[in-house]
Amino acid sequence: MIFPVRLFLFLLFLAGVIALQIFLSGRESKWPGLVLPAISFLFSLLYPLNMMAPAEGVSAGFVIQLLLVWLFANIPTIVLLAIYFACREKRKKKKQIDKMNIQDLD
Repeated sequence: MIFPVRLFLFLLFLAGVIALQIFLSGRESKWPGLVLPAISFLFSLLYPLNMMAPAEGVSAGFVIQLLLVWLFANIPTIVLLAIYFACREKRKKKKQIDKMNIQDLD
């Protein structure tokens, strides 16, 4: 019974983060929209640092594992940046349309 509650809370948290990212990305300044991707990127650096090196020494396979862990940990960063760039593009188009409407009035 506890699993559905945790799943619901996780999905609610996820929806809140996405809504916050959309809100921050739509602001006039571009910097607030980059806060959550930056935090996500910093957390993604912790995952490979928490991996233990094998006792027989570091090999190419271990380095590939480190890179894969880092890439998978950056999936939220990529999603947040995609939301950021989509919102900024929408804002840029709206700004151009407003500029065209002002020129039409003149």
